Amino acid sequence: MPYFRVTVPDPDLPTDVQRALAEGLTRLAVTVLRKSGARTIVHLNLVPPGRYYVDSEPLTDGRDAHVEASLTAGTNSAAEKAAFIAAADELLSDLLGPLPRSGVALHELHPESYGYNGVTQLDYYRRVVAAPAAAPEAPAAPVAVAAR
Repeated sequence: MPYFRVTVPDPDLPTDVQRALAEGLTRLAVTVLRKSGARTIVHLNLVPPGRYYVDSEPLTDGRDAHVEASLTAGTNSAAEKAAFIAAADELLSDLLGPLPRSGVALHELHPESYGYNGVTQLDYYRRVVAAPAAAPEAPAAPVAVAAR
């Protein structure tokens, strides 16, 4: 269940571009990172350029963008993460124009420390293994599993 926070120093970013960012990142989460679209969250953080600093100076001309993603540790290979970073950077450039400093950061969180709808990812994955036919979009109560 990835959570993406996209920071763009443009509080007036057109709604169609905002939607395209959300749709594009969700699509990449599904196709590149093998995540559920129904469990993917995209949070757009549109800030005034004077509150976005590069080299300790406010960005007053041009555009920039930064994507941070929270992912469950161990659920993606290095190749998948590299492909996502490259594709997300391309998406940012396609939608926002040339970006000299865009960044993409993937934060991997231990499954015991990360959850969705009140269920840790560890318990979610245990439930999926115990009952593979269960719908991933509707987490049930945590399943008690003996430690290995």
